[in-house]
Amino acid sequence: MAPRSEKITFTGSQGDVLAARLDLPDGAPKAYALFAHCFTGNKDIFAASRIAAALTDHGIAVLRFDFTGLGASEGEFANTNFSSNVGDLIAAPAYLRSEYEAPKMLIGHSLGGAAVLAAAIKVPEALAVCTIGAPSDPAHVAKNFAESRPEIEAKGEAVVQLVGRPFTIQKQFLEDIESQKLDKAVGGMKKALLVFHSPIDATVGVENAAHIFQMAKHPKSFVSLDTADHILSGKQDAIYVASVIAAWAERYISNAKLKE
Repeated sequence: MAPRSEKITFTGSQGDVLAARLDLPDGAPKAYALFAHCFTGNKDIFAASRIAAALTDHGIAVLRFDFTGLGASEGEFANTNFSSNVGDLIAAPAYLRSEYEAPKMLIGHSLGGAAVLAAAIKVPEALAVCTIGAPSDPAHVAKNFAESRPEIEAKGEAVVQLVGRPFTIQKQFLEDIESQKLDKAVGGMKKALLVFHSPIDATVGVENAAHIFQMAKHPKSFVSLDTADHILSGKQDAIYVASVIAAWAERYISNAKLKE
């Protein structure tokens, strides 16, 4: 039986139905992983699908989903914030835990990486966490709509253009991201950590990776993505990240199986 991908749904943190895809390997999965996409992205971007495909080749099932109000998921993006994203990330393992098996690995891209770091402590079964181009402070994302900030603060919301599409950003979103601090979460998550970042990332500077790495306890690893851009638009960059994650995860998943 060849690897397969199934469309599924589960309930998110705000009660909306979230669209997800479960990528399954040929045969029984060694373990399950959860993938969180980047800010305003979706579960079907190339980096997410390629990483999922590589992990299934290594026997790992991957659940990737659209956060509330994005992609094919229900809900209004304007009513979401970083806290609701973290809530969605906690709801996803709960679904896997009840229907299949709790994830042993959490992977997050960009703001999804920051959300994974915040949520990791709430997923006790997860042994390994991987971030790709993640900010060390969720408030970093506000620079994407800095010009609209006066309007957001004066009127309570504003429509901003992000990745060529309009999004409504509310004042509560700004207040929420600015209240988030990840240092304690990173330092106390007690899981293996793999940090990917490009030294020429123009969206989230590599100093963010350095801060995350410094705050984390061992075991931790850092992989430089050389000439990659923030969204891993280059096919070879996404393939490289996928292959490294698969090889790195094997150590922790195999050790877990030996202990069971």
